Formats: sequence, structure tokens, C-alpha cells
Amino acid sequence: MKKLSFFAVTFAAFVFASCGGHKTTQTVPEESGEELIAFEQSQIEASIKLNVDSLASAFTQMKQLPITEKNGMVALTDEERQVKPNYLMEPAVAENAATLAEKYRVLSAMQVDREIAELYGMSTKDYENQIAKLIVDINDPSFEVIKESGDIYEASQDLYKAMDENGRINFYWQIVATSLVEQMYVISRNSDKFLAAFDDNAASNVSLRIILIQDAIERLTNYDPELIPVAEALEPLKVINAITVKDLKEQLAEAAPQIENARESLVME
Repeated sequence: MKKLSFFAVTFAAFVFASCGGHKTTQTVPEESGEELIAFEQSQIEASIKLNVDSLASAFTQMKQLPITEKNGMVALTDEERQVKPNYLMEPAVAENAATLAEKYRVLSAMQVDREIAELYGMSTKDYENQIAKLIVDINDPSFEVIKESGDIYEASQDLYKAMDENGRINFYWQIVATSLVEQMYVISRNSDKFLAAFDDNAASNVSLRIILIQDAIERLTNYDPELIPVAEALEPLKVINAITVKDLKEQLAEAAPQIENARESLVME
């Protein structure tokens, strides 16, 4: 119960702060019939948009997970680099992405795997080629805001705003959901090494990311059917509610099959 209370309070504080602590009120027009229904629908959509914006604001304030940070949070010895990971996606998987949603998801996951491949001293040329091809195929002008970093998998507030302006906002949640699942999958395959870079704040960060992403996606599924499989893939991950590194390690071990299934449904099918 303590964990649930912790996350409830923290989550509420996140969303309240990102909203600025204000409530908005609007006067209902004196209309009836189809006009009233249309007005009520617009109010519902505006409320969902406000909540999703708040969730995105809270999400982008969180620190990047240590396994993809650029400052060497995860350090491998020369001996460890000799044992190459056999669990990363093959770059050719990108060729199977048919829909726009699939392309966004594979792009996000492939960027995570490229970072891990680089960490192990593996060639990233094939990843780079497929990533470049996906970016061209997707043709999202929003990517201009992260042109220098190129880190689409770690979606920023600037990217969220740009995708909102360009009518691509629902794909933002495809990106961040897939990125988180891929990172958790990678961590679960070598938790002793990767979790060594985590502290308790980073561990609870993972759980809060799941809450924020799931909440946003569940709100948007009524308007975007392509988010339904993403919501379904993330559902089993609700068992992860860690507030310490020890919690996260135990929960990742228990949830490893579900994480692998979520990954399969998002980027491998």
C-alpha cells in the first residue's frame, strides 16, 4: 500500500505542477440537439487534450534512463565487450514495418538498440542506414527540432510540441511507449550490469514512466485505434511499481516474459 500511495501522490504532484495548478472553466451555451452534442464532444476532447498535455509535460521533465545516457553511466570492461548481446533487433526488421505507426515504433526501438550496440563496440552502420531510411519514409517535419541530437527515442517537450503542431501527436506516444519497452527488455536481459547504473530515483522513474504513458494512451485510444495494440502491450507492465533498485530488479525478473511479449507485439510482428 505504501508503494501505491507514493505513486499516487507523486503522479498527482507531477500533473498538478505541469498544469500550473489552475483549473479552466467554460460556460455551456444555451443550445440543444446536435449543437449541444457537438459542444459536449468538443469539451470532452479539450479535457482529454489538457490532460494529455499535462502528462507529456510531466514525462519530459524526467531524466533519461541510465542505459542510454551519453555521459557513460553504464561502463563495460574490455572483457565484457567481448560477449556481444544476441538479443538486439536485426536492422533488417525495419523492412517489415508497413504502416506509419509501425515505422515510428521500429525507429524508436532501433535507436535504443543502436545505443546498446555502440556500448558493446559493435558496428552500428546497418542500424544507421535503416534509421535514416525510416526517417525519410516517415517524413515527419517534427524531427527538425531534434536534428542535432537525433535522439527520437528519448522524446523531448520540444518534440511533443512539434508533433502536436504537425498533427502527429498520437505517434509521439507510440515512440515513447516503444522506447521504454525496448529499454526495459534490454535491462531485463542483463540486469546485473545495467541496473548497476541505477539509483533508487532512476528505478522509481521507470515506474512513473509506465504510469504516465499508459494514462495518456488509454485516454487517446478512443480517437486512434492504432494505439489500442500499444495499450494492450503495456497492460502487463502495470506490475512494475518499483521505488528502489532492488524492487526493480525483482519485478523485471518476474515480468521478463511479459516484457518480451510486449516487445514482440510492438516491433517484431
